[in-house]
Amino acid sequence: MSVSVIIKWGGQEYSISSLSEEDTVMDLKQSIKTLTGVLPERQKLLGLKVKGKPAEDEVKLGSLKLKPNTKIMMMGTREESLEEVLAPPPENDDVVNDFDIEEEVIEVENREENLAKIARRVKDYKVEEMNPPREGKRLLVLDVDYTLFDHKSCAETGQELMRPYLHEFLTSAYEDYDIVIWSATSMKWIDAKMKELGVTDNPNYKITFMLDSAAMITVHTPKRGVVEIRPFMKAHLNREKDRELYKLAQYLKEIAKLEDFTGLNHKHWERYLSKRQHH
Repeated sequence: MSVSVIIKWGGQEYSISSLSEEDTVMDLKQSIKTLTGVLPERQKLLGLKVKGKPAEDEVKLGSLKLKPNTKIMMMGTREESLEEVLAPPPENDDVVNDFDIEEEVIEVENREENLAKIARRVKDYKVEEMNPPREGKRLLVLDVDYTLFDHKSCAETGQELMRPYLHEFLTSAYEDYDIVIWSATSMKWIDAKMKELGVTDNPNYKITFMLDSAAMITVHTPKRGVVEIRPFMKAHLNREKDRELYKLAQYLKEIAKLEDFTGLNHKHWERYLSKRQHH
């Protein structure tokens, strides 16, 4: 069953009808964010209650027994100033450091409710193409947070928090791959960071498109994630010795020769690279 609600905010009404009873309050907040620009942690939804208390983010919409086109008043403000956008995301932000988490046994990607959520995201999310995909190139999707950029440390400029070899890595990868940047933050934040790092208009490579939190789905599991590369944190201490992107560029170059990636386990990329380099 689909759920349709009308959000009243800032003197305007926003209609949302793309959610189902299996979706959660957080999914609703993400949809509201796409329409209004107000981040989920800044939204206060009046009238969404369970047993007299405000509904928590993980509550399924079906359990709220909402009538079709229920009007919900929202209180919340957009993050307007660039200072706020350029600052590290707040501590309670949805950005998860994927490197802190253990490997998950349950295959969440094939669960029916998650596949349904993904299908809806594919249908509703509008990708803004920055550069057209190139014939015959593979697709490389890169996370910003802790992979390309230390987003928690403070610095005078974003350049200080940029991971070493970033531009060399992207230049090398671009020869074989179309590049997509994603982050579980707002598009405004991603856009500002990529411009500040000199990624958006770099003469040596092009970004195909960028994805923000509205393209993500929420997944509830006991543990999450697969470790792929070491996180880049504490930039001031680690800038001189971090060579992860330098080595990763060599791995991407090696596997670009393959017709099929399905037999690869990227978790063991260093082992794969070591074997190839010693042959």
